[in-house]
Amino acid sequence: MTLSPVLDRIDADLPLAVDRLLDLLRIPSISTDPAFKADCDRAADWLVADLASIGFAARKCPTEGHPMVVAHHEGPAGAPHLLFYGHYDVQPVDPLNLWHRDPFDPEVQQEGDRTVIRARGAADDKGQLMTFVEAFRAWKAVHGTLPCRITVFLEGEEESGSPSLIPFMQANAEELRCDLAIICDTGLFDSRVPAITTMLRGLLGEELTVHAANKDLHSGMFGGAAANPIKVLVRALASLHDDTGRITIAGFYDDVPELPEALRAQWQGLAFDHAKFLGDVGLSVPAGEADRTPLEMLWSRPTCEINGIWGGYTGAGFKTVLPAEAHAKVSFRLVGQQDPWKLREAFRDHIRAHIPADCRVEFHGHGNSPASVMPVDHPAFEQARAALTEEWGVPAAYVGCGGSIPIAGYFQDILGMGAMLIGFGKDDDQIHSPNEKYDMDSFHKGIRSWARILAHVAG
Repeated sequence: MTLSPVLDRIDADLPLAVDRLLDLLRIPSISTDPAFKADCDRAADWLVADLASIGFAARKCPTEGHPMVVAHHEGPAGAPHLLFYGHYDVQPVDPLNLWHRDPFDPEVQQEGDRTVIRARGAADDKGQLMTFVEAFRAWKAVHGTLPCRITVFLEGEEESGSPSLIPFMQANAEELRCDLAIICDTGLFDSRVPAITTMLRGLLGEELTVHAANKDLHSGMFGGAAANPIKVLVRALASLHDDTGRITIAGFYDDVPELPEALRAQWQGLAFDHAKFLGDVGLSVPAGEADRTPLEMLWSRPTCEINGIWGGYTGAGFKTVLPAEAHAKVSFRLVGQQDPWKLREAFRDHIRAHIPADCRVEFHGHGNSPASVMPVDHPAFEQARAALTEEWGVPAAYVGCGGSIPIAGYFQDILGMGAMLIGFGKDDDQIHSPNEKYDMDSFHKGIRSWARILAHVAG
């Protein structure tokens, strides 16, 4: 099966592909709001029908929450079996007044020399998942079949914590297990370099409350003599880092690997402009570990960040009070083999050591997930990198991701299969924000990229 006529078909059918994406974007599949449950069902039905129209055996699978979509297509004997994952649910649109048009009335817009598709879900993740669906459609239209055996797995709860995902994967493990999972929910590096994400940081969230007196106290009557829980809290939080930016929790770095030199050199070759990266948000001086490059800190190093702190009187005017309690939220991004359960206890022990005898501290965990590292020894990684380089005319790179995409770890832990993350989003897509968009260039070249990847992986 030759690739060239498939690419030609993609180019010729792009207007139709855009129309299909706009149709899907009109469905307000907001998973976190029960008012949109019927719309999430409607989006799943739309995808089942679309996949069935190109020859997939597709079905909607009910869960305790929103349905999953699972579809299968056979390929040539001995061809690799690939699973493509995406999600059809979207973020809420609030604040609605900041949108320039109805977020579920999608429109193709011209912005200078760029054409964009503007709507909620355009980039996250409907536009992305439709890139691989349209690549399948073009292969089928030209050759009547696909070059690989394909399973499509689409969920409807990614934006609301995926409560049904793990039970569904466990119950359907045999059906979902393939040679390799492919996740299309990431982006280009610096909005221009095609990228394969091979590292995802894990996440640990903690909320703590420091208690002191049994009621708020008058600062004139008790100030100086009574413990102030805000003061206790900020001293404990300040002790989490030393002057070089290293995290001081005992054993915190025990399971943090050093970056391989080959990968370090590739990252250096990306010529990341940290001055612009920080300048775009009104900053100029890198924080964090003083002996690490900005990309290392963003992709391969763990963090400890204070996300919120409150206590006492914070309303208008002034109230001279020693509060009875003070609160904070702290999150950790994890790398390598760091164990979130072990680090949760180490963090709590660290804080307890800074609490005076007549105060007490209580903790509330906010979830955790370990980091994911995708081994690149599967031949599909280099095959995909070659395909992306051909399409974009820029050498594709292996990159890390500062965020967390738990599904990659679930594929490894539950199904025992590797995962490859490739996406075509850009830094200014405004995902989760008003006026989300997806560049037409990302959509078009994304479809062509998947067609090339299928050809390379099929050999």
